[in-house]
Amino acid sequence: MNTTFFGFAVLLFLGTVLAVEGLYLYWSSRHGPRAKRFAARIELGSADAQAKVQPLSILKQRMLSDSPLIVRLLSDIPFVHSIDSKLRQAGSKMTVGRFIGYTCAAAVAGLAIGSALALSFVAQLAIAGMLAVLPWLKVCRDRSQRLRQIERQLPDAADSIARALRAGHSFASALAMLSEELAAPLGAEFRIAFDEINFGVSMNTALYNMTERVPLDDLRYFVIAVLIQRESGGNLAEILSNIGFIIRERLKLFAKVRALSAEGRLSGWVLALLPFVVIGVLSILSPGFIKIFWTDPAAEKLAGLCLGLMTLGILWMRKIVRIRV
Repeated sequence: MNTTFFGFAVLLFLGTVLAVEGLYLYWSSRHGPRAKRFAARIELGSADAQAKVQPLSILKQRMLSDSPLIVRLLSDIPFVHSIDSKLRQAGSKMTVGRFIGYTCAAAVAGLAIGSALALSFVAQLAIAGMLAVLPWLKVCRDRSQRLRQIERQLPDAADSIARALRAGHSFASALAMLSEELAAPLGAEFRIAFDEINFGVSMNTALYNMTERVPLDDLRYFVIAVLIQRESGGNLAEILSNIGFIIRERLKLFAKVRALSAEGRLSGWVLALLPFVVIGVLSILSPGFIKIFWTDPAAEKLAGLCLGLMTLGILWMRKIVRIRV
């Protein structure tokens, strides 16, 4: 092999490699990730950017959906953030986009069932509406159970913090110990508040965020007592012990009222479910007799009127047996 040709090939290879490397370095210095970070920092440091940019938050933001497109679509809907707040209070990891997807799927399933049964369009819409409400009812049920469980844990939590303060610990360290010793869900909420404080969030903001995640009046009283003591001073351990005693006594009174109103609530459930049970039994035993409700227009109007009166009666009985303590 010619030595000159071999040397030329080697030099050509090295020149190509160096040219490619130079082009890569040039592109990286202008458009690479590090260059973008530097440009963003310089822009944030400028006066114009500081006047326009929103203040950054060190708190973790909850996403409305896993898809950026769906997030942009949901951001313009006014009640989306309310749904997200209910999901967060229920302790659900489901996003708003997935929740709306489940709701739409349930409505479509209701329409398909009504079409398969050859029902009228009004009956199909009624079935679709009832099935579409099921995901929301599930969220409300989980939220109610979670808040009730937190309310039962709160007196013990107040007593534990009071004992920790009497032992000489600070309020923040008492939160840390309580987050490790107390079971979920209240222990997890205290852990989130303690982590926010560790990351630099003020005590007032961390406790306020906890009341947003857990909308309980007893927890608000607990937070208000802590914040007032931080401003004006006083024996916080004694205050928390009194709050724990008051919450415990209130829960006892609520349990007594609930036991006394159990008969009225049971009567309400029986009166509300009895017509649907009768219609279901008649649909099985005598389909021709009950078919008039789905075919005759007058029967459909009468059924709609009955449903409206039943709804009014259920709401009225619920108002009677629901006693706030």
